[in-house]
Amino acid sequence: MEIRGKSAVCTIMTGASIGELGDYCGSKKTVIVTDGTVNRLHGGLFPPYEVIEIGTGEELKALPAIETLYEAFLQWGLDRSSLVIGIGGGIVCDVTGFAASTYLRGIPFAFVPTTLLAQVDASVGGKNGVNYKGYKNLIGTFSQPQFVLCDYSLLATLPGPELRNGFAEVIKQAAIGDRTFFSFLETEREKALALDGATIDEVVRASLAVKVRIVSADERETGERRKLNFGHTLGHALEKTMGIRHGEAVSIGMVAAARLSEAKGMVTKDDVARIERLLAHFGLPRTMIIDREAVIDAIKKDKKRVGEEIHFVLLEGIGNARVTAITIEELKGVLDDLCEYR
Repeated sequence: MEIRGKSAVCTIMTGASIGELGDYCGSKKTVIVTDGTVNRLHGGLFPPYEVIEIGTGEELKALPAIETLYEAFLQWGLDRSSLVIGIGGGIVCDVTGFAASTYLRGIPFAFVPTTLLAQVDASVGGKNGVNYKGYKNLIGTFSQPQFVLCDYSLLATLPGPELRNGFAEVIKQAAIGDRTFFSFLETEREKALALDGATIDEVVRASLAVKVRIVSADERETGERRKLNFGHTLGHALEKTMGIRHGEAVSIGMVAAARLSEAKGMVTKDDVARIERLLAHFGLPRTMIIDREAVIDAIKKDKKRVGEEIHFVLLEGIGNARVTAITIEELKGVLDDLCEYR
């Protein structure tokens, strides 16, 4: 599977082994960026390259962490013939990709995603961003990794909540781009959650097929790629203000978007019920108690807002998404219907 971007061609290797990683790096000077947890769990599998270990947590995804990587790159004498490999979850991929794509105006990088969320979403597509003043991905680049290596065996160490976090993005990909895949998730959810080999291979491949198709058509998010933000406008606001996991926040955001789609006559009540039911079966929330004013304020600061309207992803049936402008007032209305306030 490939994404042919303007910056590079990214090869995505699904079902590969981290033991093969050295074969893809060649003779380039290579360093690995990872976090302490991944290094402890999987560091013994890394090729014999220099390792830069960073911390963990969303607060790491900010400019100070990028400066730390710049200093390390300078120390190790990296140049434009070098390679930086991010091995970890979405945060490791984001900070590694951002640092590499801006150091010396861009040096090659690659990813070995170790979470389901990173394998199906964060590592693929060429968007590399960091947070600023608490707002998600406010600073970033569009730059493709040279390759992404997805080793399913690395998922076995994930705690349950982190695994469910990834399935929120899996369900999103199916909802916006593949009705048949959505049905597969409904019937095979128990095997998927158990990380059955053949099932998780289909989950990752089908999820990536949707994203690769969309990104290949619109690498820099001028139109089609906005569909990948299904559930994310409200989701990012909830993540920022309520401190919940990304997947949990996106899950609630998808329910809100599906209900708004129904209110506009674009999707049936039965399809909305299927979406909510599938999220529940994967242990994901559909509603929560929130701080209304804080959430609305965060939505108003979303980079997709233009005046009193915001680019929002709605569904025209499961498997088909459409980007449309809605008003902040419309979003407030569905928020009032969905959430309780504290």
